[in-house]
Amino acid sequence: MAFNHLPAAMHDALGPLSATPVTHSVPMARNHRPRTPADSTGERPDPGTVLDRLTAGVGRAARITHTEHLPPREGRHAVWPHLIRPEVINAIQDAGIEHPWAHQATAAEHALNGESVVIATGTASGKSLAYLAPVLSTLLDGSEAPNGRGATALYLAPTKALAADQRRSVKAMAAPLGNAIRPAVYDGDTPVEEREWVRQYANYVLTNPDMLHLGILPSHPRWSSFLRALRYVVIDECHTYRGVFGSHVAQVLRRLRRLCARYGADPVFLLASATAAEPALAAGRLTGLPVVEVADDASPRGELVFALWEPPLTELPGEKGAPVRRTAIAETADLLTDLAVQGVRTVAFVRSRRGAELISVITQERLYEVDRALARRVAAYRGGYLPEERRALEQALHSGELLGLAATTALELGIDVSGLDAVLIAGYPGTRASLWQQAGRAGRSGQGALAVLIARDDPLDTYLVHHPEALFQQPVESTVLDPDNPYVLAPHLCAAAAEQPLTEPDLELFGPASAALMPQLEQAGLLRRRSNGWFWTRRERAADLTDIRGGGGRPVQVVEASTGRLLGTVDASAAHTAVHDGAVHLHQGRTYLVKHLDLEDSAALVEEANPPYSTVARDTTSISVLETDTEIPWGAGRLCYGSVEVTNQVVSFLRRKLITGEVLGETKLDLPPRTLRTRAVWWTVTEDQLDAARINPEILGGALHAAEHASIGMLPLFATCDRWDIGGVSVPLHPDTLLPTVFVYDGNPGGAGFAERAFHTAARWLTATREAIASCECEAGCPSCIQSPKCGNGNDPLHKRGAVRLLTELLRGAPEEPAPAPPAT
Repeated sequence: MAFNHLPAAMHDALGPLSATPVTHSVPMARNHRPRTPADSTGERPDPGTVLDRLTAGVGRAARITHTEHLPPREGRHAVWPHLIRPEVINAIQDAGIEHPWAHQATAAEHALNGESVVIATGTASGKSLAYLAPVLSTLLDGSEAPNGRGATALYLAPTKALAADQRRSVKAMAAPLGNAIRPAVYDGDTPVEEREWVRQYANYVLTNPDMLHLGILPSHPRWSSFLRALRYVVIDECHTYRGVFGSHVAQVLRRLRRLCARYGADPVFLLASATAAEPALAAGRLTGLPVVEVADDASPRGELVFALWEPPLTELPGEKGAPVRRTAIAETADLLTDLAVQGVRTVAFVRSRRGAELISVITQERLYEVDRALARRVAAYRGGYLPEERRALEQALHSGELLGLAATTALELGIDVSGLDAVLIAGYPGTRASLWQQAGRAGRSGQGALAVLIARDDPLDTYLVHHPEALFQQPVESTVLDPDNPYVLAPHLCAAAAEQPLTEPDLELFGPASAALMPQLEQAGLLRRRSNGWFWTRRERAADLTDIRGGGGRPVQVVEASTGRLLGTVDASAAHTAVHDGAVHLHQGRTYLVKHLDLEDSAALVEEANPPYSTVARDTTSISVLETDTEIPWGAGRLCYGSVEVTNQVVSFLRRKLITGEVLGETKLDLPPRTLRTRAVWWTVTEDQLDAARINPEILGGALHAAEHASIGMLPLFATCDRWDIGGVSVPLHPDTLLPTVFVYDGNPGGAGFAERAFHTAARWLTATREAIASCECEAGCPSCIQSPKCGNGNDPLHKRGAVRLLTELLRGAPEEPAPAPPAT
């Protein structure tokens, strides 16, 4: 029997391409005392005082496991490079910025000298101005050209919200420059009647990689005048381009560079990120160009008080009778309620769309008991909303009309939300980079700020709140991406050939794996070779071959059955787990039950309901080894890395009581299996090692299963992934290895680089896994150590002590960590 985990991104592979070698306590009663909101006085609350108020309730102080104080910092000014137009400097001064910070001036000078540059400084450090100053100056120069269109610039953001926010900033900054600067957003929400104007007249186009991939590059003849004049490409929040998404974006940028060269342009790339490790190296991998790094942050910073918060254990039994902590959702809703009552402007970040809706609903209900007006000042923000809904929420947050917002990572990035006093983070967001991005949303006007990380009942969250050094004394993770992944590269070679026939010299631009893929694409009938290159042969659009977000097909539309009204969408890869028959679906604070998931028409029919439970899908997974690329001995055992095929099927779902998480029942489902060819790391143990660890056959399956769960939960500490980006399988006797084996695999076709990172950090990764299990205060295993929220086997069997002994014995033979693989370019 195999014990398994499903990654959310599971979907069918693209064609037959080969992969390249305890003390229990009752949950605290609410203690919400009506107060006059602090924001009515205009004074900014002190973060230490706000935290003291949050911990004043009965039992609350004990939930703080650590408080980190980041002191304020003085700023260092410089002067703008002499090539910046005086009109631009005057416009910047009109906006209230007398002198630039030193890093802004340095980055601008590199840009004006024609050097691609990455600005890697903290949140609210003025990165936007660092690239806007040279861009506006160059566009102003171009506007005075006697003939032609003049210079243009392209801005890429990972989200529509960020692009829209940046347009507002650019428009305000450039207002004194008259009509010389013409910014415009071009994305899926842009009305058709506006698109031609953008193509013909806008000289600063703000879009996202999806629209560049699907809309601009395939239609490049209509964009020829814009591309011919392209001087700068701005890539904001570049650290978000990681894993499969980052690998796709890297190839989209290579397609852009190729078409620019066709039209005689050679744009400078300007990248920005508040949380990038080795920023020049990461930016070079993304763009394929040499990039200069500016990372000495000269901006001032207010005090940041950062608290780690662990919810209390409850008296309610979880799966297999394990102790259960109060959920991070419920705890965050309590804290958001208290902060709203204090008048503290707050964003609560949560990992899931459902979580954002739940926090918003619970907070509104509790505020309604205190002050009905306050209840109307709290809302939810997540992906899947209609464009007009998103814009209204962004405006309300920006204006201060909203006092509290429960948001997914859609609001994590550099949207200007100046004036926030506090950030609540409901569960570790998966990487230290995201953690600091979210914490940095508060205090952006220079005032002090409070950030609170509320731990979920999860191995990694529990480990981190008791090991603060892993958060505050470690750099952010290195960006992991692999543009040579054949499942990523192949569709972009096809798209490039459709845009302009591919030639031998072009293959160098797309990377060393390109030449080996061309014969496969010819054999598949996708490309045809002629004397002057490779041509796209199909009638359909080549760009439609792939979803660069890794969604695996067209999104599933969520439709209200009684009215036919479109409520929103769900990614195809998540449909089997999120909108299966009987699933609870939340949208804009309303609860719906899924009546039927129609896979052929990609639609989920729902009706409004108010069930007292949430739903969680269950699945089964099997795995086979296709090819072992690398293996090294670990004592008598082996550590391996290579290609695997994973078969998964969602088979049932659990109903869990809201707030407490108590399991109410299980319902079977009949959904088709899905297969995935990907990359994995796996380790084996021998009979001698099992004997040394005192692991008998009765507990072997549970020990392997527990080690698998905990290792998946801990991997995000060592790779830029989320536990939902990866999956795992543990088998007491695997048919391919003929030994007890634990697999951890990437949840995307061809891999995303996470399993490879795990292979190269295996000793540290599995050591932290063992420590997380051993240090948990539970007796036999709980969600804080070895139970998993996505286990397809209902967390059965599990053996906590066996897992500790097994990992201890395995690690005895661990060699020094292998040297990292050379970076993909």
